[in-house]
Amino acid sequence: MRIAIAGGGPGGLYLAALMKSLDPSHEITVWERNAPDDTFGFGVVFSDETLGSIGGADRVVHDEMERLFARWTDIDVELDGHSFTVGGQGFAAMSRKDLLRALQQRALELDVTVHYRTDAPDVDELSAAYDLVVASDGLNSQVRTRRQEAFRPTLDRRANKYIWFGTDLVFEAFQFNVLTTQWGVMQIHGYPYSDTGSTFIVEMHEDVWRRAGLDRTEDQVFPPGASDTYAVERVSEIFATELQGHQVLTNNSKWLSFQTVRNERWYDGNVVLIGDAAHTAHFSIGSGTKLAMEDALALAACLHEHPSVGQALAAYEGERKPVVESTQRAAQASLEWFENIGMYADQDPAQFVFNLITRSRRITFDNLKDRDTVFAAQMEQEFARHQGAPQVVPAMFQPGRIGELELKNRVIVSPMDMYVATDGLVGDFHLAHLGSKAMGGAGLVMTEMTCVSPEARITLGCPGLWNDDQTRAWRRITDFVHSHSTAKIGVQLGHSGRKGSTKLMWEGMDEPLETGNWEVVGPSALPYGPGCHVPREATADDLRSIVRDFVVSAERAVEAGFDLVEVHAAHGYLLSSFLSPISNQRTDAYGGSMEGRLRFPLEVFDAVRQAVPAAIPVTVRISATDWAPDGNTDEDAVQLAAAFIEHGAAAIDVSSGQVTKDEKPSFGRSYQTPFADKIRHRVAGPAGVQVIAVGAISSYDDVNTILLAGRADFCALGRPHLYDPNWTLHAAAEQDYQGDAAEWPEPWKAGRRRPPTSRTDKIPPRLSVLREGEAKDVHVRWRPARAPVGG
Repeated sequence: MRIAIAGGGPGGLYLAALMKSLDPSHEITVWERNAPDDTFGFGVVFSDETLGSIGGADRVVHDEMERLFARWTDIDVELDGHSFTVGGQGFAAMSRKDLLRALQQRALELDVTVHYRTDAPDVDELSAAYDLVVASDGLNSQVRTRRQEAFRPTLDRRANKYIWFGTDLVFEAFQFNVLTTQWGVMQIHGYPYSDTGSTFIVEMHEDVWRRAGLDRTEDQVFPPGASDTYAVERVSEIFATELQGHQVLTNNSKWLSFQTVRNERWYDGNVVLIGDAAHTAHFSIGSGTKLAMEDALALAACLHEHPSVGQALAAYEGERKPVVESTQRAAQASLEWFENIGMYADQDPAQFVFNLITRSRRITFDNLKDRDTVFAAQMEQEFARHQGAPQVVPAMFQPGRIGELELKNRVIVSPMDMYVATDGLVGDFHLAHLGSKAMGGAGLVMTEMTCVSPEARITLGCPGLWNDDQTRAWRRITDFVHSHSTAKIGVQLGHSGRKGSTKLMWEGMDEPLETGNWEVVGPSALPYGPGCHVPREATADDLRSIVRDFVVSAERAVEAGFDLVEVHAAHGYLLSSFLSPISNQRTDAYGGSMEGRLRFPLEVFDAVRQAVPAAIPVTVRISATDWAPDGNTDEDAVQLAAAFIEHGAAAIDVSSGQVTKDEKPSFGRSYQTPFADKIRHRVAGPAGVQVIAVGAISSYDDVNTILLAGRADFCALGRPHLYDPNWTLHAAAEQDYQGDAAEWPEPWKAGRRRPPTSRTDKIPPRLSVLREGEAKDVHVRWRPARAPVGG
């Protein structure tokens, strides 16, 4: 093959070396605009997984990298005078210049042609002359720009400012220094990369940056390679204590705003993107160099394994893109955490550090427990102390309170529509469904959305609470829960609005009924999506009638024995559709501004709160974002939550979306928890109101991590309880917890220990047992004078 590579950074050079080593007959040419000894930045960090792949692909490059690595396992966090160390992580870093030299030497040995100080020819010219064109030309890729209609890139410029320095202070570990200044919170990301220096990145929100006067050179145009000397002076002053008298080193150091690069496609014909041209991920999660070299490994393998370039590039994109997107999701969570770092300034130092370490949602409590048991135990102790708990137990089994309602643990069975009621009447199915979850150990079991009138139903299978028969049927279920478990049970009251009169979920979700349908209402005459009902715009009389329906249902909920009432103002149903500017385009007092859109939902909430005794908490579920242009955002959700809190909400149940069929959610592990986190720290926590996180929370490890980090007070889980009605009891068994927070019903107690799943009589060699029992070195520091040592 004839291969053209635009960009002679680590990704491009490594690909050239890999392809040439796989087949010396490949003719490979690299164009690099900079000189061979030019490089920007200081150190690069690698994971053990990446190093293993490099070792398997090219031993020469791997061995040279291994010779130059700084290695350590600790993360040091300095927070306004408080010091913490988390061990067992595992890092390897080296000088970017040394890495480039190693790759340049390898390319030279393998007879790769490299043109330094030379721009690559136009991509169309290269595409016509070569079998393969690789765009490894970085963040501002010219190739990507020329082919943007094919690649469809998006560039997301973020709110924080950062500047990349080095220092002759050799850190012993990964370093996070968080400093609360008179201008706001600033932070250092630092790590050693050799026996003489460390990378030293300073980051802060743009507002803090401006207040500190660091924007003085904002309009100054620096020549290529020049650094911002004023920034050096100011950073040296602000972080004098942290620098301990050492120098700040520069290399093209100037203030930047991070840009996340994403591309819908990674190849076009015989042109393919790798590295920063294809994607970027915030530096707080990993090295762009690492990702670029992983791209090169994947691309080289696909080219070697497939008979044609087209097949190889399709395989490369199919294999690598999902992996990078997963990394980008974690990086986005980390990036946003640092953008909002000021929000956590009032957290207890220990909880702040745990929050910092687990910010990407990739590292969890159990991960940390495996790596550093002492630190993990300290986090559980601190959580128990702050809860005023008499004993240290897993966070999910600490008792909690919503209003005056005491709950034995922090696990909630989330509302889940079952669609099996008849004329709004619940029956044996609901008794078995909700009763089993209550006996399964959850602290609170929530009903599915229970409709306040026949016209408020989503489907003909939805339950209701508008007549005596329904009240008695619900009473049967609440009595069972209270008699056979120590759980509490809550009812979610709602009105379907424009999403009503539809088929059962398994017959056609959101599709209008063909027979037996009824008129639906909404804030405006706008359908939920194509093929959906067009609602009638609700009149003032309609709204007054709906408020009365909610009041009657709330009164019946009390009569039926429910412990908690939740008002459903999420997921595009009636109250949610009033809150969203997408579905509410009224011109009267119930539309327009946020205040207007809140008016009717608050009228309903106030009426329910007044109808229910003070001892019974009333909560609200909201959609924290519409996931759509011109819809509500997480910032709007803070305002929504604040309004409901002001009107007496005992808890905010934070979900998202389902307001329009045009939504584009960013799904992922615990993907809605950041919204709960923001609401808790901005408005709910200071008001003493509880926050419930929900959405793709699937393991007890997720629950413990969310609670320990202070992102929510309770976690609601739906599908895991469908998979395992005894989810909470089994979580207790897995964690060796026995206590009131997960009490097994007497007839079930014989099964409270996990059954053995394999042979228990196998005896491993005794020396092996002894060696496995030896303590591993959790704390390894980089101390080059004596080589890495255990702490």
